This record gives sequence, structure tokens and C-alpha cells, in this order.
Amino acid sequence: MTEARVMFCVGATKAGTGWLYEYLSAHPDCHFRSIKELHYFDALENGKLDREIAKHENRHAVLSRKVAAAGGEHLVDDIARLRDRTEWLNVLRHGAEVGAYLGYLRGGRTAELVIGEMTPAYALLPQRRLKEMAGLAEEVRFVYLLRDPVARLWSHIRMMAQRREPSGGLTPERAGRILRRTLRGEESQIARRSDYAGNISRLRRAVGPRLLVAFYEELFDGDATARICEHLGIAHRPPPKGNVVHRGEALAMTAEQRIAMRDWLAPQYEFVAETVGQPPAAWLS
Repeated sequence: MTEARVMFCVGATKAGTGWLYEYLSAHPDCHFRSIKELHYFDALENGKLDREIAKHENRHAVLSRKVAAAGGEHLVDDIARLRDRTEWLNVLRHGAEVGAYLGYLRGGRTAELVIGEMTPAYALLPQRRLKEMAGLAEEVRFVYLLRDPVARLWSHIRMMAQRREPSGGLTPERAGRILRRTLRGEESQIARRSDYAGNISRLRRAVGPRLLVAFYEELFDGDATARICEHLGIAHRPPPKGNVVHRGEALAMTAEQRIAMRDWLAPQYEFVAETVGQPPAAWLS
């Protein structure tokens, strides 16, 4: 069997990585496991393997109870997910053994040309770690998706507002507080994920031409998927119509919030136009 290319989709957060995972998982030339975001390299980098193990042990227990309660009937997908999570826990318990990580990605592969994962947090890794990832196999490819900076930031803020107060739901007040904190420099993780200029520049220095930057807004008409498939060395398949993955709860931003985000993100718009190319029309509105 020929060696598969390894693909890392490294972001951006709330820029279509879930949609791309579903699209490539259904592609006959790709083999992806049922856990989209493995967070392996950021856990290694930040010394948080124990936290990842605890997280997956909890999810494994929940899934085990679900399968046991149903007696295994009509739960083919859940049984497969349970198997994947069991194998992934074994990898995490091995620690920094990249061979075990690659073995997990290859597990169940037949003749597919591409294996990999999609963890947007990898875009924040230092150049040294990204270079290490680029050297994991003979052929490694990176994909970074861009979304209109204001739309991406607002989607990210809505997600964080719901995640931090799951019982309270999404409210304009809660989202507004997180936005104000972000613009004041008090939400470093949200700000770092908004930094297209820093993330793309670091990725380019680390992996060079193995990086493809594509626009979220062009995924659904096939332009971006055609470029991604070419980058991965696989045949292009037209994307499904009307298939949105992980759509966040709707909440309109105010005119004042839009202006504040646009002004704060102005360097990102300028960087993309100067170094990536003409952005989609939706950005210009």
C-alpha cells in the first residue's frame, strides 16, 4: 500500500473547518477518523495531555453508557465512534510518541490517499512545532480557511457566550461583554484566532508551499474545494448544496459593534488583500 499524504486543517476557528471535515470524510480518496479535532500537538506543546485524557475518558464513558443502554442495536456509528475514542485514549496515554499518533490516523485505512485531522488551535502553535508536524511524513499538506474577519469574530463571540453560560443561553448582553473584553485586549485566545496576519505568516515560514489558504465563502460554490482537492492531490467532487455544519445560534450585531470590529480588524483585511489575494465580495460589504 502506498504511503498516504497527511493533511492538517489548522483553522481558522469558526471558518468552515467542520464543513470541510464532513466534505472530505465523504470523499473516497480520504480517510478521517470520527474525532475531528485531536488537539494532540497543542496538548504536547502546552503540557496538557492529562487534560485531554480526562476529556476523552469522560466522553468515552458517556458513549459507552449510550451503547450499553441500547444493547448495540441501530448504533453502528456510535459503536465506531466508541472504538475510535478507545484507540485515541491509548495514543494519549503513550504521550509524545508520534508513531502512535500516525498509527491512529492510519487505522482502518485501505487505499485512501489522504489521512489527517482538523484542529484549528494548531494555527497558534510556534514555528518550531509546525515544522515538526510538516516533517511527520514524506508528504504533508496544511490548509487554513479564511472567513470575513468581522463575521468570524462575531461567530466566535457567540460561541463563547453560549459555552461559558450554557444554562443562560445566548443574550446580547453576554455577547456584548465578551466583544468589549476582546477589543480591550482581555480575551487573548479570541484575539489570537482573529490574527490572520500573524498566523498565516508563521505558517508560511514553517511549512512554505505545503500551506494552502482558502476562503470560507468560496467553499460552497466549489471554487475553494477544487483548490483544496488539487492541493491534496485528489479528484475534485462538487460540494453538497445547503449543507451547513455547526451553525451557531443567530444574534444580530448592532451597527456600533460592526464598526468597532471592522476598525479593530482593519489590519487583517489589509494583510489578506495584500498577501493572499482579492477577498470574496462578501468581505467588501
